[in-house]
Amino acid sequence: MLKFLLEKEFKQIFRNPFIPRVILFMPVMILLIMPWAANQEIKNIQLSVIDNDHSSYSERLINKVIASGYFILKDVSGSNDEAMKSIESGEADIILEIRPEFEKELIKNGITEVMISANAVNGTKAGLGSSYLVAILNDFSADITSECGLNAGRKITSAINVVPHNKYNVYMDYKVFMIPALVVMLLTLLGGFLPALNIVGEKESGTIEQINVTPVNRLIFILGKLIPYWVIGFVVLTVCFILAALVYRLLPVGNLLIVYLYASIYILVVSGLGLVISNYSDTMQQAMFVMFFFILILVLLSGLFTPINSMPEWAQLITKINPLSYFIQVMRSVYLKGSGMMELLPQLFALCGFAVVFNVWAIVSYRKQN
Repeated sequence: MLKFLLEKEFKQIFRNPFIPRVILFMPVMILLIMPWAANQEIKNIQLSVIDNDHSSYSERLINKVIASGYFILKDVSGSNDEAMKSIESGEADIILEIRPEFEKELIKNGITEVMISANAVNGTKAGLGSSYLVAILNDFSADITSECGLNAGRKITSAINVVPHNKYNVYMDYKVFMIPALVVMLLTLLGGFLPALNIVGEKESGTIEQINVTPVNRLIFILGKLIPYWVIGFVVLTVCFILAALVYRLLPVGNLLIVYLYASIYILVVSGLGLVISNYSDTMQQAMFVMFFFILILVLLSGLFTPINSMPEWAQLITKINPLSYFIQVMRSVYLKGSGMMELLPQLFALCGFAVVFNVWAIVSYRKQN
């Protein structure tokens, strides 16, 4: 009986011209666009400079800031009021004001001051932009101190030599951090939405009544709905792996079979959730709204864009019952750190628990009327 149900489901999927296109083109579009757009690296910060000194040192400082690649010189203002108009109009993000005797104080006293004013409407951009600017100023100060020391005949030696070494993401590329999580989001969207709309679509078309009068029990019926989307999930996952390797040269450090093992469980989790929602929904519109609500919450509280440890304690507690967060941890750990099964056992137990709960719930909530 299960064989005929699976044959029916696959025929329905391939007869629908929309679903095969979504399965192939959605991973392509998400992985080609989202890693570049969903980026928390702050660049192209609009800078307004107030140079009250007009000296060689002030010009050197401005050139150093622009050469960093993070700032774009928007204008050189004549006064603070003029620069503030650029901030208020949104044309500038940060103001760098240089004192009138900037060069003279540096040479004579070895110390001077500058003022940084940031537009903090976007707190992240203001905070990171100011930090970048402070780091550049400190580097400029070190260069000037070194030059002055050499001119005075003193030997400058560094007491501490810091050599940074970044593990797991050597070049600090944000795309490397995002791609494994975007693959999980794709599996959630396709593995959750498609099953959620499946049973509701049969309710609206009336074909569900034909199945209700057959001797097919609820377990076989739910399995017939789960297995096709389980296979589709593996197809989507494989397409994503190929795109990540070809486009971004991103290959998993760990064993790829571990990812497939956890993915097989995770697809059952989101498909089971979709079937539960479809069992309680009477129309396609209702199922779409409910599924969209749950997926929005799951994505925002998964650690996809922001670290879970940075969330408030009440939000961190919610992530404990979010299956998306567990699979994102697995993907990033295997892909970037090369973690093995022993390190990921808590995530395995959690995903297995979610899979059992949602699929048993889907079987029990399916109302088969003879």
